Amino acid sequence: MIRRRYAFAWLGAPALLALLPGCAGTPAPAGTGDLGVVIERARGTLAVVNTSSRTLLAEVPELGDLSHASVVFSRDGMLAYVFGRDGALTRVNLLTRRIEARVMQAGNSIGGAISADGTLVAAQNYTPGGVKVFDAKSLVLVADIPAEVAPGKLSRVVGLVDLPGRRFAFSLFDGDAIWIADLSDTKQPRITKLDGIGRQPYDALVTPDGRHYIAGLFGEDGLAMVDLWEQPLRARRILGGYGRGQEPLPVYKMPHLRGWAVAGRHAYLPAIGRHEVLVVDTASWQEVGRIAVAGQPVFVIARPDGRQVWVNFAVPDYHRVQVIDTVSRQVVRTLEPGKAVLHMEFTPRGEAVWISARDDHRVSVIDTGSFATLAQLAVDSPSGIFFTARAARIGF
Repeated sequence: MIRRRYAFAWLGAPALLALLPGCAGTPAPAGTGDLGVVIERARGTLAVVNTSSRTLLAEVPELGDLSHASVVFSRDGMLAYVFGRDGALTRVNLLTRRIEARVMQAGNSIGGAISADGTLVAAQNYTPGGVKVFDAKSLVLVADIPAEVAPGKLSRVVGLVDLPGRRFAFSLFDGDAIWIADLSDTKQPRITKLDGIGRQPYDALVTPDGRHYIAGLFGEDGLAMVDLWEQPLRARRILGGYGRGQEPLPVYKMPHLRGWAVAGRHAYLPAIGRHEVLVVDTASWQEVGRIAVAGQPVFVIARPDGRQVWVNFAVPDYHRVQVIDTVSRQVVRTLEPGKAVLHMEFTPRGEAVWISARDDHRVSVIDTGSFATLAQLAVDSPSGIFFTARAARIGF
């Protein structure tokens, strides 16, 4: 012990500092748990942000058409997989803030998912219609699943989500169908096809426990639901005719579904073309309430603890955000965080929500308890906001 102590003393202070991580001349170790990204849609750029310090860290350019972009993350939160509208799939390293790999995999794409084990990345495509699956490390294509609904006719694919195991669920907008793909063997994917589920499924969610897949229907009032624990799998209708007897309104922007709208025992879902949020009991899948809101809901997102649901709207009300208290089922606050609110994302434990205002070129960070504005970041034409906490959640 004495000899070792004298040996270090002989090295001297500068040499000792050089050996220690995080000291002068050595990059400090960094985690990824407080990182996230904001889509800068007009410039095809990804803004990397820190949710703890509420700061913009860097921008990653040259990502193509991000007009309907979405992002999923590797299990360690270090890699962001960006799905561009132009069909590009790009892997971005959030620590080096560089593009690592990029593939043009389709002509028109609107999102994707990553498998539960983090090994597969799947893209849902409009052109050509179908799903393409890639190795997460290399972005090499490992499976191609055309959404063929008739000889030579492909359907646009929507509502792609990851399921427990190496499985994905997705809906066929032009095929009135839900498909479940098991990629345990990527060379021979097993596809379960559920047809006649309702007209024009437009988006879908999987509940946080991975059990229920629910697709919204654009062509009729109602939703299609699949209990993924059932055998054989089947789709059944829920909330059929929720707008019965009432004049439908023009739909200015398609609403979005995802697991964000599930809070505790209830699901809060946007009603197409209506100024209402539907409340559904997830035990019976029956409607148990409706909440009147300021406009046509686009995103209906639950705070992680389920106590609040935040709603943004289509034009002409897309400068507003409303907060619903899930105990009273009442709107308790109306905010106006900027022009053209496109997306909201809660911090991992829900103490704050980040809101993008595209036409004001800013992202606002709002305290979910006091509703005070904690920070505002100048971001060019921001749209989607995605935090690395998604890496640990089903359906994100």
